[in-house]
Amino acid sequence: STVEKAVSKSERQTVRGCNAPKVLPWVHIAISNAKSLFTDMYHGIKEEFLQEYLNEFCYKFNRKYFGDRMFDRLVIAAVSYKPTFEHKLYNGRANCG
Repeated sequence: STVEKAVSKSERQTVRGCNAPKVLPWVHIAISNAKSLFTDMYHGIKEEFLQEYLNEFCYKFNRKYFGDRMFDRLVIAAVSYKPTFEHKLYNGRANCG
């Protein structure tokens, strides 16, 4: 797939305890930033809107850290995405005719 071509290398690690912030600093920074955004901006998070809050956080995070490369990453994600839903209006049919 296009994503596999774009990603040259990936590694999986299991890290526990106090070593986690040292091995995965960006993950902990992102989690800390998300917590700050949620507590400062929303003052009370409703579970029904949690996905929207996370979507907003991801958008802001990507905008900040990917800058000029964000459009290229969006194109890769868009062409790699396979829709998994059926439109209610058409009862699962691909066309309306």
